[in-house]
Amino acid sequence: MRVQKPKGTVDLLPENTTNWNKVESIAKNFFKKAGYGEIRTPIFENYEVFSRSSGETSDIVEKEMYDFNDKGGRHIALKPEGTAGVVRAYVEDKLYGPEHVKPYNVFYISPTFRYERPQAGRQRQFHQIGVESFGSDTYLADLETILMGHDLLGELGVKNYELHLNSLGNPDVQKAYHDALVDYFTPVKDQLSEDSQRRLEKNPLRILDSKDEKDKEFLPNAPKIREYLDDASKENFEKVTSMLDELGISYVIDDDLVRGLDYYTGIIFEFEVADTSLWASPTTILGGGRYNHLVEEFDGPYTPAVGFGIGEERLMLVLEKQNPEFFKDTGIDLFIANIGEKTTSEVVKMARSLREQGLSTVYDVDQKKLKAQFKKADRLHAKYVLTIGERDLENGVVQVKSMADGEQKEIKLTELANFKQILEEW
Repeated sequence: MRVQKPKGTVDLLPENTTNWNKVESIAKNFFKKAGYGEIRTPIFENYEVFSRSSGETSDIVEKEMYDFNDKGGRHIALKPEGTAGVVRAYVEDKLYGPEHVKPYNVFYISPTFRYERPQAGRQRQFHQIGVESFGSDTYLADLETILMGHDLLGELGVKNYELHLNSLGNPDVQKAYHDALVDYFTPVKDQLSEDSQRRLEKNPLRILDSKDEKDKEFLPNAPKIREYLDDASKENFEKVTSMLDELGISYVIDDDLVRGLDYYTGIIFEFEVADTSLWASPTTILGGGRYNHLVEEFDGPYTPAVGFGIGEERLMLVLEKQNPEFFKDTGIDLFIANIGEKTTSEVVKMARSLREQGLSTVYDVDQKKLKAQFKKADRLHAKYVLTIGERDLENGVVQVKSMADGEQKEIKLTELANFKQILEEW
């Protein structure tokens, strides 16, 4: 029997992880500059963490959750999204305490799991990059989160992305909207999909997120939640859009935007990428919004919060298509080629010294002939090749060649201790 990876999973080989690490490194530095610290939560949690937060009628809970009973009889689920586990940690670790600066800002990069049909940019094990900000209910917190998403995509070189905005208001607004949707969909209940017929009783808002052709016929004329917003929600929304106007950031007010999870309140947003070479229609690569009551759902104190998540697989597809130069192999700094057994120990010492200076350095552990070593240096895209033979060792020197222009220099072995500086002055 041939052993294969499970359906919906992908092996990320070194040539892939180099690109992933570059994206993740830029994201980490970007978040840290904005005052966000990294948080890492388990990839599995008690089932209730996700069923309570995502909503029993969400697709995640109803169809996509990887859940099981462990050997102790506990109902466990693999993480389907990042926010719920972070909120659980926020409450359990009492991060709301006075010793912590507010808003309490964190970011994460994590594998996540959903059982769905694998397709381009969507696997059963996928990865999310996300941020969460706890403790501020001002429009500036909403704006800051939206701007972080916008500017990070720009820094990574994503093109043709469009910001979509909507507001889900507060619980009173959502209750009034719930009743309006029930009144609208009830007369056509028999014509809806089975999922939507069931959701009409439990959570009619989920119908608006349906992809079923039966339901799509009735969506354009459905009531719009912005018609039910209270004055405070309207004011918050208008302040955010006014600031976006002032900053010259374009956006679309999207009445059909509801997001797929039940915990959202207030402003919600998505960044869509239109690229027909990747997908037939615009596809969301970053989405988020405000969720002011999720901390309370986990028995914590009232804590307003806002955040977003990025689907890393989709992001990588977009970058590889739109910005291939971003992933251009920059190679290694140095390759050490040596001739003669007497030089072997010196090469090992040289490599360690050069790596300590922060220079990526490789030598041939197979000790093949010089021609083969130079071929390997070329395949590794080495910027410089250091060559040392037994006579060089006797004379205390090493030959250095720039692979960009072929220029060569001879330097003393004692100078290798400051070789990084020598290269900077070359």
